[in-house]
Amino acid sequence: MAEWLKAPVLKTDESRGSQGSNPCPSATFDPPAPSRHGLSSIRFRSMCNDPAPAASPEILYQDEWLLAVNKPAGLLVHPSWIAPAKTPHLVGWVKAQFPGETIHTVHRLDRATSGIILFARDKQTAHNLQNLFSDRLIEKQYLCVTRGWAPERGLIDYPLKPIHDKIADKHADPDKDAQEAVSAFERLATVELPIPVGRYLQSRYSLVKVCPKTGRKHQIRRHMKHIFHPLVGDTKHGEGRHNRLYREHFDIHRLLLMATHLRFTHPVTEQPMTVSAPLDTEVKELFDRFGWRDAIERYFSGT
Repeated sequence: MAEWLKAPVLKTDESRGSQGSNPCPSATFDPPAPSRHGLSSIRFRSMCNDPAPAASPEILYQDEWLLAVNKPAGLLVHPSWIAPAKTPHLVGWVKAQFPGETIHTVHRLDRATSGIILFARDKQTAHNLQNLFSDRLIEKQYLCVTRGWAPERGLIDYPLKPIHDKIADKHADPDKDAQEAVSAFERLATVELPIPVGRYLQSRYSLVKVCPKTGRKHQIRRHMKHIFHPLVGDTKHGEGRHNRLYREHFDIHRLLLMATHLRFTHPVTEQPMTVSAPLDTEVKELFDRFGWRDAIERYFSGT
């Protein structure tokens, strides 16, 4: 097991107003002038404040039993009551690529999150993949940008109460106990921007790798908020002033959370599998501006 996964459970006694301290080697950045926001930016807003996808899905891996697809941010996985009936969704896109096949979903990503989604091409493979997820035998790895300089590494062990869908879960027990939720994280890079936010003259952000050990709804978003380093672009659990900064100065209208890697044993061939999803152009260009190119190259090379 990697050393950073052995880190002690993080204590949450930081000041709520702190932007973080003890940074890794960081970059400073002179931002461009704020972009203009007219009708062209407004029309991409959806009913739930998630931007429409700026890219198309991409098949990352396929064989006769399963598919791995790179979902753009802003694209629904399934049809949902939160969007109009004809809103595009990933399941519809996959079915269009494989007409006549029955495609089975085995897990989900939030609409606002980009990255890897697995699909099964038969019922038995779907059942086997679902068992791998439920038995925590699939290693999930995410990349995100947080407010402030996050700690170098840690393990967040903080139970989360279920989040119920207003329609799909309307009969669920609202008083259900919080469930076990564990996330390991490692800070990869930092940046300080000469843009005032609130009482701070500069704005600090971290590039963070997160490996959730459980699969609770919005787990990474809620866990990073719990340690006072919410994700940039998170309109539900994040910090509005920082989200606005990214919209106005960098034209970033998305949640900066990317599901980049899945590692598991193939349910049929029993071969070890690693599937990775590249960052989209918008995110890569932002990270280049922040001086994070080397950190990203090391992240994807595994060094």
